[in-house]
Parts: sequence; structure tokens; C-alpha cells
Amino acid sequence: MSLAGYDDHDALGLAALVRAGEVTARELVDEALARLDALNPRLNAVVAVRAAAARAAAAGPLEGPLAGVPFLLKDLLGAIAGESTTCGSRLWQGHVAACDTELVRRFGRAGLICVGRSSTPELGILPVTEPEAYAPARNPWDLSRTPGGSSGGSAAAVAAGIVPLASGGDGGGSIRIPASCCGLFGLKPSRGRTPTGPEAVEHWQGCAVEHVLTRTVRDSAAVLDATHGPDPGAPYVAPPPARPFLEEVGAPPGRLRIAFTRRPLLPAPGVHPDCVAAVDEAAALCAELGHEVEEAHPPLDGDAFARAFVLMIIGEVAADLRAAERTLGRRVRHGDIEPGTHVLRLLGEAYSAADFALAVRDLKATGRVLAPFFARHDVLLTPTLATPPLPVGALTPRGAERALIVTLTRLGAAGALRALGVLERIAATAYAFAAFTAPFNASGQPAMSVPLHASPEGLPIGVQFAARPGEEGLLLRLAGQLEAARPWRGRRPPVHASALQP
Repeated sequence: MSLAGYDDHDALGLAALVRAGEVTARELVDEALARLDALNPRLNAVVAVRAAAARAAAAGPLEGPLAGVPFLLKDLLGAIAGESTTCGSRLWQGHVAACDTELVRRFGRAGLICVGRSSTPELGILPVTEPEAYAPARNPWDLSRTPGGSSGGSAAAVAAGIVPLASGGDGGGSIRIPASCCGLFGLKPSRGRTPTGPEAVEHWQGCAVEHVLTRTVRDSAAVLDATHGPDPGAPYVAPPPARPFLEEVGAPPGRLRIAFTRRPLLPAPGVHPDCVAAVDEAAALCAELGHEVEEAHPPLDGDAFARAFVLMIIGEVAADLRAAERTLGRRVRHGDIEPGTHVLRLLGEAYSAADFALAVRDLKATGRVLAPFFARHDVLLTPTLATPPLPVGALTPRGAERALIVTLTRLGAAGALRALGVLERIAATAYAFAAFTAPFNASGQPAMSVPLHASPEGLPIGVQFAARPGEEGLLLRLAGQLEAARPWRGRRPPVHASALQP
């Protein structure tokens, strides 16, 4: 298998080659592992390699629409029996899972072969992938920039040509953010579309949903066909699709009513001109394709939403760490987790149960707030992010601020942390970057980042499209139309496996 041949095909194309006998699954796995070995020292995209397990899987019976295709599993939520899911944290290193999660089982039944675990920020909290337990992940378009988060390792590896697709989870934009940063297609499905069991009931109060990052729209649709549907005990059930998602790609979307806005949905000082230009170009393209396009902003109270979302996250972090203590049978120590995570835990334990419950109520009301807007519009178009990919380290407290945080967390001084506004500063920095994605996690709506634009420096700039709950089919029809009109599949970053070809 030549490097060029591997790069010429998406996941469905590679699976077709395996079925035709033109290449073996073992050859694909070996190719992916060789690329991982060559590129990961520069990207830090993968934190665990599964060479022996992947080669054993490639030698076994192969079934499913993606049989023989190598992929990466994000090191968060997705568990493989007998292996560690570290969640980007020293805390979970060495702890092994008792069983596969249901989504991992469905990936396997689709024929995907996991060659490694992709990097994530600790507990998936930040929109960048810089866990202290590992080296910071870097963007193959510019190694000084972040690939985004929390599925940044997956995005960097797919963009660099190591694998054609990789898994991701999206609790506040964590599929769409790295898709935008790395020039990929990233779809966050509707709440309840993919399974969360067998052990977890829901993640982040139903805000988080798992899927994949891909180079092509049809790969995303094919994986959704193979993995969607509730598992036993699911708290939410998404409406069943009218037909296979893969059939939506290439089908005419009809004349859609598309609203667009350049204004942030969450508190942010502004939107970078490159991100504004991306929306303007996408709106013009949609009009050229025959859609009804108008500027309109949804009636969301961004400040209130931002406060409620942060309070929910700190409550969930505190609960995650209490649950970890129950599972591990010991207290969480300061060396186990990062100072910033300690801050969130202390603050999560400082607020009351009533505070948390009210925040969750406010978040879940987002769907009610947005519903009238989406009754008038089929789709909302926004920038995916408010800025191009951030420099690595942009969200990391340094120097005196970090020293103060460490000291106060060791003292358990939640009151002092609140008085100093540490949480507000962290949140403001994150929202200045990710100002558009989280509302659709709270509302449970499907949303996608589409790689239609690049900055003058060549950095990818994604645009986001959101639709009504359960309407992934509509988004996939639109995405297929956009991909045909402005193909992006052939774009390759400077750090790419094709550069390794002799």
C-alpha cells in the first residue's frame, strides 16, 4: 500500500478496497501505525498505541461497512475492556475498564479497527488539548497552534493523514471546535442519537454526545448509520431517521430557509475578521445554491446561559471526582489532577444543590427558547469559533497566577477563589474562543462545523450550521451540497503523512 494510495481514499473508500481484495486490513493497520510513529512526536495527538491489538483484529473475521479501516478512539468516555481510559489525567492512569462501552461495541461491529487512543484535555473540560499528563497536542496546519478540544488529538491525527476518521465527544463544542481548527467535517448529533451505556446514563446533564471527526461528509454519515439508536436504559431517544444517513449525502436539500449571524451567542469581546469573512462567504454560497438566506440572531440571553453552563460544568467536575474516589477507593490527591481541575472541584462543592439544579433548569430551557426561531428558519449559520486556532498555551494560567491557584487549592480556599474571580476569568477566556457552540449542546440540537474557509495565513476556519432536533438528515444533505460546491478533501496541512513519501 503506497502512501499516496492511502491518502486518495476516505474510510468508505478504504473499506471498499478491503472488500475487493486490493488491500488487506493488516496493510491498512500497518500503514496507520507507521504514520502514527512518524508524526506523533510532532503532533502529540495519540497517547496510547494499540499495535498488537489492532493487528490481531485485522487478522480476524472482518464484517461491517467499514471493515478493516483503522481509526482512533478518544481517550475519554469510550472504554475498552481491560484497558485504561485516562481522560487526559494522571488520576485514571493504570485503571482498567471492566467492559466495552456500547458505542465502542458498535464501532467494532462496523468493522473499525482501533489503533490507538487520541489525546484530550483533563476530563474533557477545555476547548484546547493540553493535558499536563501528556504533551500538548499540536495543529498540523501550524504546530504553534492548538488543534482545539476536547477532541483535539483526534482532529490532529485525521488532518495529518494518520487515520481517515477518529472518535470525538461534544459537550460544549468538542467535535465542532477541533473540526474548525483542523479543517475537518465535524457533526454533533442530536441528544440521544448515539448510546452512552452500559454504565453511564448521560454526560454533562445530557449536553454531551459522541460521534466522529472525518475528512468527508459521507464517512460521518456512514458511521452514524452504524452507531445510532438507543441502548437499554437510555434516558433520551432521538427520532428515528427517515432513511439511512448515508443516503442523505448527495440528496437534494431543497430550498432551505437559512438564517445567519456574525454576533457571538455567548459573551465574547468580538469575532475575528477571518471568522466573520467565513460566515459571509458561506452565506453567499448558500444563496448561490438557491437557499433563502437572511441575517437573523436567535433570542438567547448569552450572559445568563454562560453562567448556567459554567455552573453545570463545575458541578459535574466535582461529581466526577467524587465518583472517581468511590471507584478507586481512595481520595483524589493534588498530584492526581491539574490545578485548574482542583479549582473547578472546589467551586463545584462550594455552590449549593439548589444553585446547580437551577442552572440545569435554565440550560434545558434553551431548547424552548430557540424553538420559535427554528420554526421560522430551517438552519442557523454562524462562525464555529470566534477566532482562528489559538496559540498553544493561550488558556494556561502561568507564573504568579498559577502559583496563587496552586496555593489556594492546597488550602481548599474556595471562598478566596470565588472572590478573586478565577472561574470567571477562565470562562471568559474560553468563551472568547468558543462563543457559538455550547447552546446547541444544551438544546440537544444537531450542529456541524464545515471547513469552507481559510485565513490569509492558511489556517482552517470552520462555519457552523445548526438545525432542529432530530434533523441530522437535513444537515447531511446541506453538507453534501456544500462539499460538492467547494470541495475540501484535497487540502493537506504542512505536517501530513504524504510528505513522508520517498
